[in-house]
Amino acid sequence: MAEASFVHLCLHSEYSLVDSLVRIKPLVQATVEAEMPAVAVTDQCNLFALVKFYKAASAAGVKPIVGVDLWMRDPEDANNPFRMVLLVQNNQGYRNLTRLVSRSYREGQHLGRPMIESDWLDSESGRGLIALSGARRGEVGRALLSGDLQQAKKRAEHWLGVFADRFYLELQRCGRDQDEDCVHASVALAASLGIPVVATNDVCFLKASDFEAHEVRVCIHEGRTLDDHRRPRNYSESQYLRSPSEMAELFADIPEALENTVEIAKRCTLELELGENFLPDFPIPQGMTIEEYFSAESRRGLEQRLRQLFGDDDAQDGEKPKVYQQRLQLELDVINQMGFPGYFLIVADFIQ
Repeated sequence: MAEASFVHLCLHSEYSLVDSLVRIKPLVQATVEAEMPAVAVTDQCNLFALVKFYKAASAAGVKPIVGVDLWMRDPEDANNPFRMVLLVQNNQGYRNLTRLVSRSYREGQHLGRPMIESDWLDSESGRGLIALSGARRGEVGRALLSGDLQQAKKRAEHWLGVFADRFYLELQRCGRDQDEDCVHASVALAASLGIPVVATNDVCFLKASDFEAHEVRVCIHEGRTLDDHRRPRNYSESQYLRSPSEMAELFADIPEALENTVEIAKRCTLELELGENFLPDFPIPQGMTIEEYFSAESRRGLEQRLRQLFGDDDAQDGEKPKVYQQRLQLELDVINQMGFPGYFLIVADFIQ
């Protein structure tokens, strides 16, 4: 990876729905123009952009960093989950992250929002992942801002135990309420515990001029109007794809927070195999191939249907059943030749 002074590690794409305007191809182009050799996409509890982002970035010579901005359930307030960014360091981390995200949808739904429980993340499920604390919205950040330094220290030490040298306290200066307070408290905590810090910009749009359009999208989602003085202002015009020079100016007093973005980017390498189909192995009776079993099950099903159409006596003999049997054989030959009998058996299992 080429030398750089800053890499964006917290960025939402349009696949975070109402939270971002960033589209993949324009993002990659903007990254190239800013001469940043790598960029991360960390959508909200999903990996929907993964393949599109991976292919576009790789084709443009930009290193793709895959991650997720997870929602973590707050035991005291399920409507206000903590945030934590997990970045894929290697293929093992990718598999662990997909399991966590899948589990959040299966077991962690709350009011339509997939969340994880903090105890789902341990040293085993966290292997191959780099964790960013979530800044002011993370578990440690919220404790710091509430003045509970003991709790902040306790949770930071917990995540150090899970991730070791792969846990970073995240710093953001986007001009929002409490951003700066969280930065100063996080730097102090990092110094006392020996935790590295990293700067992010919580990107939701590419240019500062996109802020108004982003606000319109947020208002549509919330059922509010732009001039509603009561609506929460959760975003700022600073959440755009800042250039490395802009970030260097913003964090001139904490240069190591910028340097660590580059170090993290160097540590993250995911190699995906695209263009191949991976299907689970469907269990079949011993002594049969999957093609033989699929054909036998298909003929058995056709026989049942023919009995319903023509009665028991005419289901096997006669010209009309032969037309169906010939058509089935044609279909079986095509499916088996293409290597998809397992797929059809799986679908049949769902239906039955």
